[in-house]
Amino acid sequence: MAVGSRLRHVIESQQFSRSLLEDLFARSDEIKRDPHRFSGRLNGQVMAALFYEPSTRTRLSFEAAMMRLGGQTMGTDNAREFSSAAKGETLEDTIRIVSGYADVIVVRHNEEGAAKRAAAVSSVPIINAGDGPGQHPTQALLDLYTIKDELNRIDGIRVAMVGDLANGRTVRSLTYLLSKFKDIQLSFVAPPLVAMRDDLKAHLDEHHVPWVETEDLESVLPEVDVVYMTRIQKERFADPAAYEAVKGIYRIDKGSLELMRKYAIVMHPLPRVDEIAPEVDADARAAYFRQARNGLHVRMALLDRLLA
Repeated sequence: MAVGSRLRHVIESQQFSRSLLEDLFARSDEIKRDPHRFSGRLNGQVMAALFYEPSTRTRLSFEAAMMRLGGQTMGTDNAREFSSAAKGETLEDTIRIVSGYADVIVVRHNEEGAAKRAAAVSSVPIINAGDGPGQHPTQALLDLYTIKDELNRIDGIRVAMVGDLANGRTVRSLTYLLSKFKDIQLSFVAPPLVAMRDDLKAHLDEHHVPWVETEDLESVLPEVDVVYMTRIQKERFADPAAYEAVKGIYRIDKGSLELMRKYAIVMHPLPRVDEIAPEVDADARAAYFRQARNGLHVRMALLDRLLA
């Protein structure tokens, strides 16, 4: 599944070379400028969306992307309860069946590694739309594209990853992509209970990407170009008391904005709970809704690359 310029399945961020990322972003720019030029490119093709976890943005943006390219979509929004999984069917058997109906399958699953298992048995491309606390590579693609679009560069940026870094598949995937660029510096802002996992830190060390850990968000805000906020993910905690101990620990508000650089941006994969105050929405540095809209163009570019 490792890729340079070719794509078969999209399972993890490590697959993407810098040149492939740049090609995808150039195509995303073309689509953003003139989306109608790409309509009809996937006429007659069908995308199946198998979502074992709830989703709004990811599911709808994939469906909109496929439809804007002229393709059709089908699927289920809660496959754990409303599919044969409820009867005990394995993921592998479901994928074998659905790959006979569709030209591409987008899978969101509650178990880490599920997308890789799906790819091992599928006769059509699999796109990982999030596998438990594992990865969410298409979110990372749109996140990286947003950074480039907002700051006009990726090389040389300073990024603070804030919140639930142990369970946050978006921060893991984005960090893997950032490691492919030059002069990146990362600050991991989290309490020890949900700190960034050691495997990712080892990856950064291997690729000579400097990183620091801190629990002090305010000390980091004046130093970075991107503040990437995440929510504390209640659904990933087996112990309710552990969740209560860390929920709401970080919050970006008007006072936070005053500490930040004038050009720095605030990002969030959404949904947010209380980690970004509504008053921040009106600030030009609040990029998270633009970030979500970019998902349409990036996913159109990705589907076009896989299927056209």
